[in-house]
Amino acid sequence: MAHVLVIGGGVGGLATALLAARRGHTAELFERDARAPGTALDRDFFGWRRPTVPQAAQPHALLGAARNVLRDDLPDVYAEMLRLGARERHELDWFEARPPARPGDEDLVMLQARRIVLESALATALRGEPGVVVRHGEPVTGLTTASRAGGDLAEDAPGAGDAGDAGDAGDGIRVTGVTTGAGSYQGDLVVDAGGRRGGIERRLGAVGCRPPVVERHRTGLAYFCRWYRLPEGLDEGPRRPWAVTGGAFAGCAVFPADNRVFAVTLFVHTADTTRSALRDPAVFERAARSFPPGAAWLALGAEPLSGVLATASLDNRWSALVDERGPVVTGLVPVGDSITHTNPTLGQGTSLALWAARRVARTAHRDPGSDRFAMDHHAWAVRTLKPWFDFQVVADAAIGERFATRAGRTGTAREVAALFDCALEDPEVMRARARVRHLAEPPERAYADPEIRARVARWLAARPDYAPNEVGPDREEWEKLTAG
Repeated sequence: MAHVLVIGGGVGGLATALLAARRGHTAELFERDARAPGTALDRDFFGWRRPTVPQAAQPHALLGAARNVLRDDLPDVYAEMLRLGARERHELDWFEARPPARPGDEDLVMLQARRIVLESALATALRGEPGVVVRHGEPVTGLTTASRAGGDLAEDAPGAGDAGDAGDAGDGIRVTGVTTGAGSYQGDLVVDAGGRRGGIERRLGAVGCRPPVVERHRTGLAYFCRWYRLPEGLDEGPRRPWAVTGGAFAGCAVFPADNRVFAVTLFVHTADTTRSALRDPAVFERAARSFPPGAAWLALGAEPLSGVLATASLDNRWSALVDERGPVVTGLVPVGDSITHTNPTLGQGTSLALWAARRVARTAHRDPGSDRFAMDHHAWAVRTLKPWFDFQVVADAAIGERFATRAGRTGTAREVAALFDCALEDPEVMRARARVRHLAEPPERAYADPEIRARVARWLAARPDYAPNEVGPDREEWEKLTAG
């Protein structure tokens, strides 16, 4: 079996180390933050400053794909999440009576919880896992390498691997371990779970590797979130209205979580002139109440738990360690945001990270320093993760264009919007929508089903005046709500 070195102690890193150990490997995890997730959830969630994990305090969606990995491969982590207060919600429970079950419906269940609940459950399992060493407060500073022909290269030294023609720089470099302030550590495989800000491009450049191949798409969306707790005696919020709504220039979403906690999020275009006003809690609440989900949840007398948390300048980023010449490096593979960072509108990030972590654990014994291992990991990522990345890019482009132009949707875009609205009334369409939402079936297959297309067409034909994205205030009212 393999000795796996994991860079980064976020969800992807914790899951990789734990899953690897459960498959018989040994693992060492290196995390720059000296603090580890505990079980004092509110203290850690609201009081832990984590500048390298800016998304930690933002809402997370644990889709059916993520839940399935936990349920099937880490049942103790899953049980611990439920013990800590995570809640299950079946997508078809939107209807007053759930429609008759079909094979696969068991995969359409979301786990409602803050990110800290998952991190805490993973950390608890790791502390009791033999074969895993977790090094908090010990960030990775560099990589140790060797030539794939057998010769040693300098450790993290500028120019290493530069011999010969510059066009050949980086050919034949294999990562053999990592360096920290405490020394160097050798392993059979290094896993980059440090995220898009983890510095792996700099470290690879320092040892003479060619740069990763990066595809980046700006979203043009800004998010404003505030956390609340339902009053004592009220364990659940309203089932209706639908949790996500949007108009031509702004949208609102509610994220139920654990222990009566929920988040309300508003999103607008980064160029919207009202954007800065939404940082004011009073303005934020007025604006949130102008959308059905925000109004329904805030009417329950919930207690605010935070100020308004803003995030923007997000992108969809795909990074590959294989280019047209082959592997950029061997002995190192990425998981989580190091492969694909996706904007949170579809909530895919945790699911894709757990898929990659599981794949590493299942394959780490297969000559992990070889070209074949690097190529196979890349091919798996392109086949399994890239289609969902591309789906996210298309979805965000449509939202960004709508918010930027404030134009109504016509033609194909109108039909796509109709599918989502039709799903709120038609269980069969909802099931197809849920299978895409929970990453169980790609949209090009689920939505191309003739029965689904016919149901949506009939729904549209009965509503000749249907205009999508008309939920919420008009622009004049919005300007008044955000005027202060």
